[in-house]
Amino acid sequence: MSQFKPLALSTLQAHSTYARPYFSNPGLVKVTASALETMTDLKFVPAAVISGEADLETATQKMIARGVRSLLVVDANEDVIGIVTARDVIGDRADEIISRRMISFQEVKVAEVMTPADQVEVLALNDVLHAHVGDIVETLKGSSRQHALAVEVDPILHKPVIRGIFSATQIARQLGIGLQTHELSQTFAEIDRAIAAKNT
Repeated sequence: MSQFKPLALSTLQAHSTYARPYFSNPGLVKVTASALETMTDLKFVPAAVISGEADLETATQKMIARGVRSLLVVDANEDVIGIVTARDVIGDRADEIISRRMISFQEVKVAEVMTPADQVEVLALNDVLHAHVGDIVETLKGSSRQHALAVEVDPILHKPVIRGIFSATQIARQLGIGLQTHELSQTFAEIDRAIAAKNT
């Protein structure tokens, strides 16, 4: 006799609908909305990752292809060893390596310009669950960062797992702000102006 048994079946009830993932087409939000409405949830959206051994040209192309401005940097075991942003790729650190070693842009490795994991500040997912969009904006402003990572402890792996990513640019878009720049301070200034205008 089989150890398995069929589950009970029933018919679809009238007025049934279907689940719609908020992450597939982020809509406009208010600063008082749940922070989750602006988080890219990696349970549903594949993480944009790259090897630390990849070159900066590959990192640039991957960001363009995915439409993102940051990548999680992983090792051979797929553990996260850092994060690399568009600013890292075209910033002073890359320029300094190119001039000091007299090499081309394509020869610089991602691991050389990334922010190492032990310097990446993260948020506890449990705190995020009770936070508002405005709280995330203040957190990003306070850390002067474009991105924030939300982390939880995986009950099976028993180790920290990056569950979600916040982006100042995406939050601005979802607040209905048309950004003309990728300059971080300008992004926050425009968010502050939009919030002030809605509160007057």
